[in-house]
Amino acid sequence: MTIIDRFFEYVSFDTQSDTTTGLTPSTPGQLVLARHLADELNRIGLSEVDIDDNGYVMATLPANMEGEIPVIGFIAHFDTSPDMTGRNVKPRIVMNYDGGDIVLDADAGIYLKPAEFPELKQYIGQDIITTDGHTLLGADDKAGIAEIVTAMEYLINHPEIKHGRIRLAFTPDEEIGQGADHFNVEKFGADFAFTIDGGEIGELEFENFNAALAKVVVKGRNVHPGYARNKMKNSIRIANQLVSMLPRHETPEHTDGYEGFYHLMAFNGDVEKTELTFIIRDFSSEGFARRKREMEHLVKKVNAEFGEGTVRVEITDQYYNMREKIKPVMHIVDLAQKAMQEVGVTPIIRPIRGGTDGARLSFMGLPTPNIFAGGHNFHGRYEFIPVQSMEKAVEVIVKIAQLSTEM
Repeated sequence: MTIIDRFFEYVSFDTQSDTTTGLTPSTPGQLVLARHLADELNRIGLSEVDIDDNGYVMATLPANMEGEIPVIGFIAHFDTSPDMTGRNVKPRIVMNYDGGDIVLDADAGIYLKPAEFPELKQYIGQDIITTDGHTLLGADDKAGIAEIVTAMEYLINHPEIKHGRIRLAFTPDEEIGQGADHFNVEKFGADFAFTIDGGEIGELEFENFNAALAKVVVKGRNVHPGYARNKMKNSIRIANQLVSMLPRHETPEHTDGYEGFYHLMAFNGDVEKTELTFIIRDFSSEGFARRKREMEHLVKKVNAEFGEGTVRVEITDQYYNMREKIKPVMHIVDLAQKAMQEVGVTPIIRPIRGGTDGARLSFMGLPTPNIFAGGHNFHGRYEFIPVQSMEKAVEVIVKIAQLSTEM
């Protein structure tokens, strides 16, 4: 089976995750794909294939040489984002892309345009997999799964390539921040791992945001508007005042690189009660703590004006910057960097402006940097992935396995 066939098969499964169910996996389609993957891993010749009650799939490629060789893990997730439907995905390949607009659905006026997505120009002459404009594609992270499985099949079919013991894991619910919730690090048994879950070809990431979720509740008082003077407390207006007090340019649309932000994700309410949901992000632990203190300080200021208890905030940490756990074992980043260079890929080392299961796993005792899967514009109708990027990801995985014997 080619990597394209494998990828197309995986995206045919609807595995969109859901924050509301309270289940693991959060949606039944994920378990369907998990079972399919377990069957496939058995079929291609991997050992110790296991799927647990929460849908986590693990397997082993045994070492084919003697010696003290570190156990490497490769990890990817099979859920897709709640941001857009993953049902009835209809992928198509644009062969030998010419640099022009790509028609996704002419009747609906949906085009993938280099004027809007200039990164397309990097792939002129390559073969690009796109959507039909009505779903996401699912390259995040079914491309990662396809690349890992294809690499393992290649190593099985080429025993002349020496490697140590390799562990695989495919996980649910990464897109809703729960992918590591039930990950059994001890059972996995790797010395370190890589998530194959990054974006464009060459990405190598070992830093990510520190992250928190802030839930704000504003309590109002409703009185007939004709007689409301000095009596009404309009929770919507109070909530708007709180939002306006946050730094205007410290938002996702105004930041890049190592800059953190406050992001208002949801705003729902009426005069009596308004609820707001924010995410807080910063790369440094000091900046992260400062942002959380600032949110609490602004709530106190609003309460000082409108009365104690008008506004309540609950801030919950979500994950932390994995750099803290990767820095003592930077040789694993060096390994990935060398593997890329040896297969003709230029490493692009940059921070993840988001989160990854690797961040949480790193704090659970499994150092896990992130490597490119090759896609762009994840979570929406304009998602695409070059076939050649997927093929290079396979080469990188194989080369990491080979180079690990020299560690």
